Amino acid sequence: MKLRNVFAMITAAAMTLSLAACSGQSTASSTSSASSDSSSSAASESSVSSEKSTASEESSGASYTIGICNYVDDASLNQIVENINARLAEIESEQGITINVKYDNCNADANVMNQIIANFAADNVDLMVGVATPVAMAMQSATEDSKTPVVFAAVSDPVGAGLVASLEEPGSNVTGSSDNLDTNSVMNLIFAQNPDAKKIGLLYDVGQDSSTAAIEHAKACLDDKGVEYVERTATTAEEVALAAQALVSDGVDAVFTPTDNTIMKAELAIYETFADAGIPHYTGADSFALNGAFLGYGVDYANLGRETADMIASILTEGKDPATTPVITFDNGTATVNTEICEKLGLDFDTVSETFAPYCTRVEEITTAESFSDLES
Repeated sequence: MKLRNVFAMITAAAMTLSLAACSGQSTASSTSSASSDSSSSAASESSVSSEKSTASEESSGASYTIGICNYVDDASLNQIVENINARLAEIESEQGITINVKYDNCNADANVMNQIIANFAADNVDLMVGVATPVAMAMQSATEDSKTPVVFAAVSDPVGAGLVASLEEPGSNVTGSSDNLDTNSVMNLIFAQNPDAKKIGLLYDVGQDSSTAAIEHAKACLDDKGVEYVERTATTAEEVALAAQALVSDGVDAVFTPTDNTIMKAELAIYETFADAGIPHYTGADSFALNGAFLGYGVDYANLGRETADMIASILTEGKDPATTPVITFDNGTATVNTEICEKLGLDFDTVSETFAPYCTRVEEITTAESFSDLES
């Protein structure tokens, strides 16, 4: 900065402090005014530098409060929340702001979920974050009058769920990130590994909106191939266990589950049922593979969380309108194979990886654990 600008800043600050002493204004207010005057002075020298300085001054010291509600305690959704928080902490440091996070988990209980959202509204949060479709829909309904911005995370079909008018132009106070599953790609992996598969099991919760479109796509794909399928649905952990046992009795060659939170929550309790029967379980997220499924195919949930955090910050600090902020979508090209289950099924990981390679962006390996953090410890 040139000397005359430094001098101008010092002079402006001194004058403002003097005025503050006479008028009773706070020192903080005076300093802000002085900074604004100095930015205006610098603009005559360099408009680019002035714009950066002004943006920094406007955001520096600002404080925001957001409410995050997680639908259920599972590896994928927890990974999203962890990465949202981690990225928001980085943004606080980068922009000199404070983002207060109120977090809760409704554990798939609609009454608890609605109370959590009501508490967020009573606390006048600046923005709500709904992790998974049911939470996002409840937040949408709760903010119809207030128009409090809502950012969802991991909603498989935001248009089909009625959350947005379109991915490009959401149209209201709601936008976010989607983990839409390319079901045909999963079907391709199943038949790449076992071209002679004759019967496929479909395991899901009929009440999960995230499963609806994916299961219909799977049925259409299997119908086109002339392959038989068996549907088994469940809404509780006990029912999931019974459904898994039923699929074994049905004699299926493989099982497919989309990004279904009910099945995900029960995966640790059922993976051995399939592995012991020699049945590979193909699923719609790497967290399933973490919890014992043979394969998880889909988005990088850690990256989804960070991208969602960037969207949250842009709405809070830049004033972006959710109505015109496009929904974030991702490349569904990662196949994650559980090497322990691979071995138990009598398969060689290197051979499997080579077989899957033409049908996905990359193949990664993982071992069985309860959470991703367990792999790091």
